[in-house]
Amino acid sequence: MDQNHTLNPVLTKLVSEQLDLPLRKVESTLQLLEEGATIPFISRYRKEATGSLDEVQISDINTAFKKLTELEKRKTSILNSIEEQGKLTDELRSRIQHCFNAIELEDIYLPYKKKRKTKASVAREKGLEPLATVLFLQQNNQIEGLSRQFLTDEVPDMEAALEGARDIMAEWINEDENARNSIRKVFEKGATIRSKVARGKEEEGAKYRDYFDFEESLKKCPSHRLLAIRRGEEEGFLRVSVLPDEEEALSKLDRLFLKGNGAATEQVKLALEDSYKRLLSPSIETEFRNSSKDKADEEAIHVFSRNLRELLLSAPLGQKNVLGIDPGFRTGCKVVCLDQSGNLLTHTAIYPHPPQNNTSEAAKTLLHLVRQFDCEAIAIGNGTASRETMDFCRSVDLPQTVDIFLVNESGASIYSASEIAREEFPDHDVTVRGAVSIGRRLMDPLAELVKIDPKSIGVGQYQHDVNQTQLKESLDQVVESCVNSVGININTASKHLLNYVSGLGPALAQNIVNYRAEHGPFKSRTALKKVPRMGEKAFEQSAGFLRIRDAKNLLDNTAVHPESYHIVQRMADDLNCTIGMLISDQKLRQSVDLKRYVTDTIGMPTLKDIMKELEKPGLDPRGNAKPIEFDKSIKTIEDLHSGMVLPGIVNNITNFGAFVDIGIKESGLVHVSQLADRFIKDPAEVVSLNQEVTVRVVEVDLQRKRIQLSMKNTD
Repeated sequence: MDQNHTLNPVLTKLVSEQLDLPLRKVESTLQLLEEGATIPFISRYRKEATGSLDEVQISDINTAFKKLTELEKRKTSILNSIEEQGKLTDELRSRIQHCFNAIELEDIYLPYKKKRKTKASVAREKGLEPLATVLFLQQNNQIEGLSRQFLTDEVPDMEAALEGARDIMAEWINEDENARNSIRKVFEKGATIRSKVARGKEEEGAKYRDYFDFEESLKKCPSHRLLAIRRGEEEGFLRVSVLPDEEEALSKLDRLFLKGNGAATEQVKLALEDSYKRLLSPSIETEFRNSSKDKADEEAIHVFSRNLRELLLSAPLGQKNVLGIDPGFRTGCKVVCLDQSGNLLTHTAIYPHPPQNNTSEAAKTLLHLVRQFDCEAIAIGNGTASRETMDFCRSVDLPQTVDIFLVNESGASIYSASEIAREEFPDHDVTVRGAVSIGRRLMDPLAELVKIDPKSIGVGQYQHDVNQTQLKESLDQVVESCVNSVGININTASKHLLNYVSGLGPALAQNIVNYRAEHGPFKSRTALKKVPRMGEKAFEQSAGFLRIRDAKNLLDNTAVHPESYHIVQRMADDLNCTIGMLISDQKLRQSVDLKRYVTDTIGMPTLKDIMKELEKPGLDPRGNAKPIEFDKSIKTIEDLHSGMVLPGIVNNITNFGAFVDIGIKESGLVHVSQLADRFIKDPAEVVSLNQEVTVRVVEVDLQRKRIQLSMKNTD
């Protein structure tokens, strides 16, 4: 939010009404945002001010206020435009100033909008507006006599005069607010989306075959289908329309504008039909195409954001030595060994699969590396040859303490070719970087995935078709939320991870990394203030989300904000104990009377958060990674047959169902209707990303490499 912007009380009240939130909470939240506070900071550390609003509510307030602010700018532009034309009356000014609906505002402005040359403007230049005015009143039916009064060199006959008058009337009808709202209601009630295959594109556009001759009520068309149809249209394979019943639309206009049965009324009727087909219908169709696209985008972005959150918050293995494998057949499996901090120790390649089949040598190499670098886990990318590589690793006589994990490698190739990867590993090729990414994803999915453009991670639907600005804003907000909810180890975090910490950003993140490299690990949160450009505001916003392991002050490894340290110290002093004793002794914590520590600025929400943090200081909320056992008999899609019941893990969720990894290259789809024995509207009601599930194979389409699964009757 623009920090120089003074809060507009009218807009603040409107936000409160739109979101059905108390005005005081909205005012406080907007004030904090204006002062430069971030959404995670406000949500976590300013609960007293906002009445404990969560991140979603704070984000909604921010978005709603921005939209209204943009509308105010548009109003100013419109007022200036009308004033320049000398047509701004007090009544019109008041109407515009008190309008808070973008569509209504544009309708008000439409008659005054500067237009390129139109049929109506040409007719006006020929002097036909008075004729249009008389005909529109429908009181004088002597149209022949009327028309002859307007004949000139440019208007040679009666038909030319009437045609010009109709063009002017058609524009009036198009610009009439009642007419536009009436047609909007017809579209809203009964618009149908229709798609046909473009001529000659039947073979080339075969993947859109379902939409070659398709129609459905627009309001019932789900977001994924709408986005698919639009993609087909943009690629030139489909012709698409969004229209209601024409007779019903014209009937509505008839009732608005026709006043009798005479010759003048007949001219108005002709103008009305022309206006609908040439002006009104295309204009309102564009509105509904855009609004339905916006709604579809919103749903798709919501699904993607939810999936991304669950993926980023996947349970980490933690700081352990890991051997990472990027599997492959012909080119072999690229192997890397990483230390507890994710640093690359060594790399090589093994060839246990066809065509080389050098299984014995590969086994020796694998065992040697595990022992040499004391590896505690093996991370295998889940792409080509993943199951064969997992089976190979299990065949090797590895120490029993070594767990084997299949890791979602979606986006790893994007990372390995990125500038970030080149910066990290300038002397290694993309295969080494990809294997490193796979290993690091097991250790800490969040820390590794922040290096990849979120839309390349592959947990959404039609992410390249939605509004890219909105998608980026939403996904960046999800990443920021996840990073701050977990808390970041300041002494091991990369600049890419630090970039998402509340109040930091790229420049400060780089400064922290540089300072750490020059001066060694941070010993306390207060030491952060020595970092160049780390001002009081940035420290306030970020400190609570940064952790110092093994700090002298135990609170530096908790989510307790430094501004609240004195409260914890008071609690300890009142109990004649240390902060360490307070953390370790449950009875001491239970004896604290929180009411004693309430002040004007610190209330029960903050105090309860402090006590929760003292109970489990520095606890990672993500849990611990666990390996999953797939069915050993299933190696490829050819091994599947209907009726099989298999273990799997959910690796993507869409509006129409969930995709499940069953241990082979292709994921299977559990359609929303097959998720449970009851009606399910949203798959997220039943499943979450990375959830272990049991599925039954319903159908296998080898030609299209599609697998239909069900979670019903899996006993």
